[in-house]
Amino acid sequence: MKRMRDLFQPKKITLDNGKEIQPPRSVAPFILIGLALALWGAATITGFDFNALMRRGNQFFIILKDMLSPDWSIIDQIIPPLVETIKMSILGSIIGSLLAFPVAILSSSNINKSKCSLWIMRFILSIVRTIPTLIIALFATYVFGLGTFAGTVAISIFTFGIVVKMLYEKIETIDMGPFEAMEAVGATKLEAFQSAITPQILPNYFSMCLYTLEINVRAATILGYVGAGGIGAPLIFAMNDFNWSKAGAILLGIIILVLIVETISTKLRTKLARG
Repeated sequence: MKRMRDLFQPKKITLDNGKEIQPPRSVAPFILIGLALALWGAATITGFDFNALMRRGNQFFIILKDMLSPDWSIIDQIIPPLVETIKMSILGSIIGSLLAFPVAILSSSNINKSKCSLWIMRFILSIVRTIPTLIIALFATYVFGLGTFAGTVAISIFTFGIVVKMLYEKIETIDMGPFEAMEAVGATKLEAFQSAITPQILPNYFSMCLYTLEINVRAATILGYVGAGGIGAPLIFAMNDFNWSKAGAILLGIIILVLIVETISTKLRTKLARG
């Protein structure tokens, strides 16, 4: 009990001059108790069963062992859907990024002075960003049918929402002096924007596009779950059949694809940052 009491209320410290001071009460025990209660509450609400984890946890290592012995005989079967995945990602990223540029300009508070239209546009953009890519892809398959076209549409919409958000925030932080100076000498808003603002945001814009491409390559790998094309469909079929060696080969292909795209994108973004 004494040790427990000392945790909450440290002992007084005696200085060389004989004066005693009381250290501040430590908040660490309260934080630990709070974390313990939060974990207990989360486990209770979610129905977490530690006994089931102990009983079935070894299955993870069995599956992992099978995945680490990939079935190389299906390489020729997974290359076409991998190519579909990268095509969807690139095309969707390009379309979404191109559409995002003018909308980001109109969504910038230092360019668009109309509070009403600004609020409406940002509200719509918030809704677009809220919907997960997988849900968008599911709706797209109902509208356009199964296949890569639906996946490309979903990636385009996702890219549009992300790039608009990042770009208009960047536009709002730039130096507006050159823009205002050009307007003062008679240039239109479009001419002033092209000459004064575009050079400031273009490197960041391209960097944002490359960053979303990295995200889209990962997202495109699971769009096949809802029939939107790409490598996701063969992966889910292999997992449903408990064919873990085949799933391992597909996952290895996805990992290699993502690493290649990330490496190229990182190098390009580094060059853009250096100017």
